[in-house]
Amino acid sequence: MSNNQVAIIQKDITDDVNKSLTRLQDDGLQLPSNYNASNALKSAFFKLREVKDKSGRPALEVCTRESVANSLLDMVVQGLSPAKTQCYFIVYGDQLQLNRSYFGTQSVLKRLTNVKDIWANVIFEGDVFDYEIVGGREKLLKHETNFLNRDNDILGAYAVVKTSDDEELLTPMTRKEIDTAWAQSKTKQSVHQKFPQEMAKRTVINRAAKAFINTSDDSDLLVQAINNSTENEYDNDRVDITPEKSAQKQIAENANSEEIDVEDVEFTEVDQSDDRQDTTESVPEPKQNHQDQGPAF
Repeated sequence: MSNNQVAIIQKDITDDVNKSLTRLQDDGLQLPSNYNASNALKSAFFKLREVKDKSGRPALEVCTRESVANSLLDMVVQGLSPAKTQCYFIVYGDQLQLNRSYFGTQSVLKRLTNVKDIWANVIFEGDVFDYEIVGGREKLLKHETNFLNRDNDILGAYAVVKTSDDEELLTPMTRKEIDTAWAQSKTKQSVHQKFPQEMAKRTVINRAAKAFINTSDDSDLLVQAINNSTENEYDNDRVDITPEKSAQKQIAENANSEEIDVEDVEFTEVDQSDDRQDTTESVPEPKQNHQDQGPAF
């Protein structure tokens, strides 16, 4: 496919996404003040040129037009940018899916009105870690470590969410719990072995995020878009994804019903081997296939 054909497809889908985004903003959706949706969409298409499915085929050859548009709409609703490695795109069957990175989940949580900050740390062998449960909620008491402990085995990880009331809520995970999550991941296991510290942080942050996302008082449109991306990471039973009627569904109202014949735009897909059933983690890897390079967390 020529560059001119790619440009036409990009303009067509971008126009649909912008129309839907305008309507959502009219319905009350608020984007971050420093977020430029147009720039984010341009960055997304630049990244999409590099993404292929597990067979090496450009994603726009195999992905439906609606799934591409829906993924881009969910990206801008959440205020995410591929240029900042906050999100990435992968192919499952004929569907393009948007997944958040470690940075993206942190960014999205900070948009929620009841969350001020979120961070995570790894617990290494030799560390002193202690917490208590107060009123049914975990609270960090102590985490003492040493620089050299970073070369030791990982015993667990924890995330702390600081609420708008300055309450710090703890979510701990043991190494066994982390390994269980990794075993169910769509991400290649070699990624967890190469980057265990960052992957452990990502796993525990995703777990901590779930409760806050679904108890937020923020726009249902934002929460639905967040859940769409989370579902892409956790729902392993879906092969063909049919988007729910939600914020992203509105893209269909603007979409041209004609099929787009495309050949050249590159996407990337995580390997879907038969021995992987579920997902808690997926990892962005810029500029080449997910199977070949470590993640951009």
